[in-house]
Amino acid sequence: MPDPAALPPVATATAPAPAPAAGSPVADAYARLAAAHPGLRITERSATDPAPRGAGWVGAAELAAGGAALDAFLAWDAAQVLRDYGGPGRPDVVAGFGLHRYAWPACLLFTAPWFLARRVPELPATAVAFHRTRGLMSVRVGGFACLPDDPAAGLPGARVVPDEEALRAEVRAAVSRHLEPVLAGFGPRMRRGRRALWGMVTDEVVEGLWYVAGVLGEEVRAREELDLLLPGATAPYTGSAGFRTLRGPGGEELATRDRAGCCLFYTVRPQDTCVTCPRTGDPERIARLTAPTAA
Repeated sequence: MPDPAALPPVATATAPAPAPAAGSPVADAYARLAAAHPGLRITERSATDPAPRGAGWVGAAELAAGGAALDAFLAWDAAQVLRDYGGPGRPDVVAGFGLHRYAWPACLLFTAPWFLARRVPELPATAVAFHRTRGLMSVRVGGFACLPDDPAAGLPGARVVPDEEALRAEVRAAVSRHLEPVLAGFGPRMRRGRRALWGMVTDEVVEGLWYVAGVLGEEVRAREELDLLLPGATAPYTGSAGFRTLRGPGGEELATRDRAGCCLFYTVRPQDTCVTCPRTGDPERIARLTAPTAA
């Protein structure tokens, strides 16, 4: 499993969250996600409920606009780097951390219900708000894609697709529609080209679901599903899911992957790299994956 601890994607606050909207086609998947990863809880709004506002809340569309809301969002990351690592981070690195901390949970809005319920919600940037210090996302699901044999196929807002590959295409498209404008907001701060930005999204799609599925005891299935979801040549995503197997000292199989990009965490803590980072060689990966703390 990936190690999200080096660059925590969201806070792990335990403040109570409102119950999900009754009858939502993705509510059960979001509840299972929260049980597996209590640092992220997703609440749903009806068509008439306003998006939450106030201290700590930011709309995804506000991040996409790239103005004062994004400045405030990244100020949190800049302060965290200074506090935890003893020095300021480069502005482009801080912006990358901020994108990661939004995109990691945002991708799970789509991949978790796809993986757990074979349903893909439609969530444009205008439908999502984020409170990262409480680990909350507030969403308004406008519709969803599903398979023909899904009991929810007859519900209002359902869009039935013919087969599993078509549903995978829906996942890729829904994530892309949500994050494309967000990348437009973050991109100028990060000084990275389009390919590098979508490489980051590719990593967030894969590593978020891989982590959560591991907690749920479904890591092997997640790797299989993600290999099919991102086989390569699925623009705008950069590369494939990238999974491969290493052999441990006792011949045991160790799952790893090669990230499509680098989060630049080494610029604030040079002695550390993510275990899936392209900068981390296989001997180091094996040592870290078989260390007593790896369990």
